[in-house]
Amino acid sequence: MRDLFEKIKENRGPIGQHAKESHGYFTFPKLEGDIGNKMIFRGKKQLVWSLNNYLGLANHPEVRKTDSEASAKYGLAYPMGARMMSGNSNYHEQLESELSKFVSKEDTILCNYGYQAMVSAIDCLVDRHDVIVYDSESHACIIDGVRLHMGKRFVYPHNDIENCEKQLERATKIAEQNGGAILVITEGVFGMRGDQGKLKELVELKKKFKFRLFVDDAHGIGTMGKNGGGTGEEQGVQDGVDIYFGTFAKSFALIGGFISSNEQVIEYLRYNMRSQIFAKALPMPIVIGALKRLELMRKHPEFKENLWTIVKALQSGLKKAGFEIGNTQSPVTPVYLNGSIPEATNLILDLRENFNIFCSMVVYPVVPKGMIILRLIPTAVHTIEDVEFTIKAFSSIYGKLKSGQYQAEKIAAF
Repeated sequence: MRDLFEKIKENRGPIGQHAKESHGYFTFPKLEGDIGNKMIFRGKKQLVWSLNNYLGLANHPEVRKTDSEASAKYGLAYPMGARMMSGNSNYHEQLESELSKFVSKEDTILCNYGYQAMVSAIDCLVDRHDVIVYDSESHACIIDGVRLHMGKRFVYPHNDIENCEKQLERATKIAEQNGGAILVITEGVFGMRGDQGKLKELVELKKKFKFRLFVDDAHGIGTMGKNGGGTGEEQGVQDGVDIYFGTFAKSFALIGGFISSNEQVIEYLRYNMRSQIFAKALPMPIVIGALKRLELMRKHPEFKENLWTIVKALQSGLKKAGFEIGNTQSPVTPVYLNGSIPEATNLILDLRENFNIFCSMVVYPVVPKGMIILRLIPTAVHTIEDVEFTIKAFSSIYGKLKSGQYQAEKIAAF
């Protein structure tokens, strides 16, 4: 029999194996100063493309004022306890009501953390008789929720509606045999590649198959749709999205999340979703802060307009410069390059030390071996000058990568 700690010592994981060499720079970096397009990294001001502050609300003066006043009035402890027992408030219910209107659903339940909420909601909604069908590139929180499922589950290749239909045929046979139901899960905007889930086509499949559609729209809420109501609104099929998930961690520049659906489903989740029944309610400053952010989203459509001005300039500029950015249909902007993990670290080191640009590096095992993604997250507080400077810098490092200047056996030392 093995000792658990010895096993951990021998296998540190695909990313953890580089922990000692990368910690504090490539992994677990520390950005300091006011949240914005430029922050401090290791004592130097950097142009930052790695924050999910889509609408620029993180450092908005009204947001800062509201957060401060709510914290001073209530502290972080109030309300004390889980909502079912002692942690409910008028503000929590007000936020749920306003979010329901914003995403065009009957009712909403607030959730402490987005990741936790998706895992727990999936576990709550289905039992061993039910079947799950999901997109292969779903976020880790969906994958973890699916892993908890005691019944059958089928995955279809990313956005492959023809294959999804085949999986629904298989799911229908099993559900009919077991007396179960079918839940299809996808994302509104896929956070790594930036393309939209084919919600319109999935909703159309309801004419042929009996299932309910659960959409994780973490990157879509606030950024997509005429009014910021998400990807379902963008594609004109929000009514066909049966269960809608949104997070506060991106456009809201906060923490927590919510799930919206019809009244019966939300009541069921409210009384059966273990991660909320047995966890402390969202602290009052976060709830009041979310209300202020939602108010600003509704009153200031120019925030989203400013975001998309930067998105279009960045994405069109990168394409014009010869970069491959895939099929992104959202603010998420991936730049695809070819190279090893050591090459990726040398490239990032060059960007940060010589160009003062901070962006996220995505390598194996998140993407296939030999692929590097530089993932850029434009925001409403970036400028056209930021875009132009970044494209010039990327052109420089791309030339170095192709000429082999970043080749190495080990990851870069910093």
